[in-house]
Amino acid sequence: MGHPGESAVERTLGSLRAIDAVAPADASVPHPSARPSGPPRPPGPPGPSSFGPSFGPASGPVATQDQHEAPRTLEDLYREHRMRFVRLAVLLVDDPATAEDVVQEAFTGLHRHWSRLRDEHAALGYLRTAVVNGSRSVLRRRRTAREYTPPHTADARSAESLAMLSAEHQAVVSALGKLPRRQREVLVLRYYGGLSEAEIAEATGISKGTVKSTASRGLEAIGKLVGGV
Repeated sequence: MGHPGESAVERTLGSLRAIDAVAPADASVPHPSARPSGPPRPPGPPGPSSFGPSFGPASGPVATQDQHEAPRTLEDLYREHRMRFVRLAVLLVDDPATAEDVVQEAFTGLHRHWSRLRDEHAALGYLRTAVVNGSRSVLRRRRTAREYTPPHTADARSAESLAMLSAEHQAVVSALGKLPRRQREVLVLRYYGGLSEAEIAEATGISKGTVKSTASRGLEAIGKLVGGV
C-alpha cells in the first residue's frame, strides 16, 4: 500500500460503497456514525415527471448499453446513481440534509443541460463535478458564518443500514472530516467514488499530478489520525 492509512480508508469507504449499492434509490442517507432517529424523508426526482430526451443509439454512444435496450433517461440515472452521489456529498459536507440538497441541485442542473451532453458517461461526469462544486460552496458559506457549528449526527435520518459501523470505520470517517478540503475530496472520490486519477482531476479541476500528491498527503494524515485503530 505504501501509506499507513490507505487500507483503513479502503475498508471504510469500500464498505459504505457496498451498502449504498444495494440501498433503495429513494432512501435518505445518514451520517456514517449516526444511529436511527426516525423515518426517512424520501426526496422526489428533480424537474417534471417526463425527463425529455434520452441517451441511446440515436443520441450518442453508451458503452454499457445493449443496442436493443430502451434509451437511458434522466430518471434512470437518478434512480440508479442518486444514493452514491448523496453519500459522496455527505462525506464532503458532513451533513445528510445538506448533502441531499446538493445532489438534488446537481440533478436539477443536469436536467437543464441534458440536451448538451453526448452520453451517459458525460452525464455522470457532470454530476460528479456539480456535487463537488456544490459541496465546496457549502463549505465556503460555513466558513463565512462564524456562528456555524458542524451538525454531525443531530439531523441524521434513517440510519438503519449504517448503525453498526465499526469503531475503525467511525474513526476513519471522523479523520476524513478533519482533512483539508482538497485532500478530503480526492480520497472520497478515489476510495468511495472509485474514480481514476484522470476522473478525479476532471471532477475537481486540478491536475493528475496534484491528485496523486494530494492523495499521498491525505493518506499520510489519515494514518496519523487513526493511529492504531
